[in-house]
Amino acid sequence: MNKKRKKGKSHSTRPARPSPPGWIVYSQEEIELLVEELAKKGYGPSMIGIILRDQFGIPLVKPILGKKITDILREKGLEPEIPEDLMALIRKAVNLRRHLDEHPKDLHAKKGLLDLESKIRRLTKYYKRIGKLPKDWEYSPEKAKLLVAGMK
Repeated sequence: MNKKRKKGKSHSTRPARPSPPGWIVYSQEEIELLVEELAKKGYGPSMIGIILRDQFGIPLVKPILGKKITDILREKGLEPEIPEDLMALIRKAVNLRRHLDEHPKDLHAKKGLLDLESKIRRLTKYYKRIGKLPKDWEYSPEKAKLLVAGMK
């Protein structure tokens, strides 16, 4: 393991200025309507941001509107009941359980599932503390399977 080499910088960087660029052709109301329409089509907050960037030329919503996409969705009553990052982890755990049903001797996958479910429980604890999840919400593999099946 080479500890002398520095880590790379192959990620994208955000725009340096916090003010909105002058070349945006959409008004604040139009952007809010776009966010609302995309949410009604079933897209999550991160996917809405990607669509706004790629198809409509809106780099970031927060400098333009002064609030995040999730804040807009919360105001309109369209915020997902389970936060997006937690839902992604739950989907991953369901797929990993399905894999383990077919391949029960995959010990690396079992360890990965333990780590993943531990991460889900930690994130759940955090979201309960800040009030994004109800205090009585619990993660269970059976409930997760039903939740993911309902999302498809």
